[in-house]
Amino acid sequence: MPTYILLSKLTAEGRKTVRERPNRIQEVDREMLEALQVKVISQHAVVGPYDFVNIVEAPDNETILKASVELGSRGTVEIMSMPAIPIDEFIQAIKKR
Repeated sequence: MPTYILLSKLTAEGRKTVRERPNRIQEVDREMLEALQVKVISQHAVVGPYDFVNIVEAPDNETILKASVELGSRGTVEIMSMPAIPIDEFIQAIKKR
């Protein structure tokens, strides 16, 4: 299944929610994503322009797009979604030139 990177940035409302109920991050994201056929591989809090990095698997771009819009529609987070290409596949694609 294809791998995707989700870079998440909390909104003011999201920061308030995380401060009051930190465990909510894992509960809501995993439940909602799994309901949308997105499997969470790992979740990381980061310091910098984004607050979280999630590594997920999804059947296709349409599925990950729907999941990103669904999570973002709550108003607590802004998400950038990117497909991740395994390095071996990248190298093979370059060699085919």
